[in-house]
Amino acid sequence: MHAKDRPKQFLFVHGKPIIVHTVEIFNHHPEIDGIVVVCIEEWIPYMEKLKYTYRLDKVASIVPGGATGQMSIYNGLVEAARIYGREGHAVLIHDGVRPLIDADLISANIRSVEQNGTSVSCGPAKETVVLVNDAGEVEEVVNRRRSKIAKAPQGFRLDEVLDVQEKAISEGLTDMIDTCTLMRHYGHSLSVVDCGADNVKITTPEDFFMFRAVADARENDQLL
Repeated sequence: MHAKDRPKQFLFVHGKPIIVHTVEIFNHHPEIDGIVVVCIEEWIPYMEKLKYTYRLDKVASIVPGGATGQMSIYNGLVEAARIYGREGHAVLIHDGVRPLIDADLISANIRSVEQNGTSVSCGPAKETVVLVNDAGEVEEVVNRRRSKIAKAPQGFRLDEVLDVQEKAISEGLTDMIDTCTLMRHYGHSLSVVDCGADNVKITTPEDFFMFRAVADARENDQLL
């Protein structure tokens, strides 16, 4: 991202950090009981200030991240279990820099976890996906009609995903690319929740400019 002085989740768009745009959507959702924010440790005091400035009342805890993305998620899950109990809860795992979601997508993920035990928000594959071997050769051209891009939120039963995380850590697996990959590695079926291609993770400057343009368009839509 090449941000000058702060991590990308704290870059401002329309007067608010990106992570606030994201957390607000969950904070305002009537079925979300509580939010755990996993944060770079030295930025936790700043995140605490944002919580109070923007009235993110459902943020129950802010905890430090781990050495990998997987371990950061694990820290958040452990904290959720500490606060709410391990059994009987659905948990949605989301990226702080993925603000272009809405209440309907959150609700669809909750319903999927209730009915199927898992949910993975997936967008359409707009281009052909190929699998490449170690020699740099195309090994398989995947049928685009069957291809989707895994995004977030990803939802699970809290006790089940913690069981899998603990098993993985005990076996030395601590850097799986995302939680759906981890769950699939241990044989869990995964249920798809369709979402739009615009549900992007803000990783590059191009993503940042796209989000800002969408925010501008949404703000302008208030006007005649």
